[in-house]
Amino acid sequence: MRVVILQPSYIPWRGYFHQIKKADTFVFYDCVQYDKHGWRNRNKIKTSQGEQWLSVPVNTHGCVTEGRAIRDVPISWNTRWNEKHAKSISQSYSKAPFYREHLPLLEQIYERRDEKLSDFTCASTELIARALGIRHTQFVRSSSLPAKGTKTDRLLSLLRHLGATHYISGPSALTYLELDKFSNAGITTEIIEYNYPKYPQINGAFIPDVTILDLLFNVGPEAPRFIWGK
Repeated sequence: MRVVILQPSYIPWRGYFHQIKKADTFVFYDCVQYDKHGWRNRNKIKTSQGEQWLSVPVNTHGCVTEGRAIRDVPISWNTRWNEKHAKSISQSYSKAPFYREHLPLLEQIYERRDEKLSDFTCASTELIARALGIRHTQFVRSSSLPAKGTKTDRLLSLLRHLGATHYISGPSALTYLELDKFSNAGITTEIIEYNYPKYPQINGAFIPDVTILDLLFNVGPEAPRFIWGK
């Protein structure tokens, strides 16, 4: 069985969904420490003025967000950030060829009122995966599984519990994974290379590392061809 373990992220880029596509089971790694300046609560869209960050505000009042597990980080609803994000996306992509086709998806995402960040990001990621035609992948959260140890040992404990035979990861994993431990456990490994082609994109020169919504709005049903091919 092929397994991917990745931290939940906010409307991720296409490489994230490539890994979902390749997995039989995709594990949202929500039991590890929240990284304040990572991709857990923010991502980029492309506007007529260039890149723009969209960040989900998290509630740090009375607690230290840094150091908490991802699953425990609450969203701050003191502002209507969801409406602002939806408006920013609409303003940037309303003229994209497939914007209207995916407007119901956008509405499904931003009508949610989750208390916890991971509930929001996991649910929206699953919605987008289905929009990309990914049907076979099973989603699970690491916080619902027994996980022991740290770093590679923690990953291996999750993989063993799931009965994994093949582990898939991105290229950044090469900096911290102890690959010999996987082979000793009888689990093969695969490192994905993100060599994706350009696609037609509105708003000027091509920008590759923006949210998957950019790809969906610009090429619609052709989106998978620009991630994993036909």
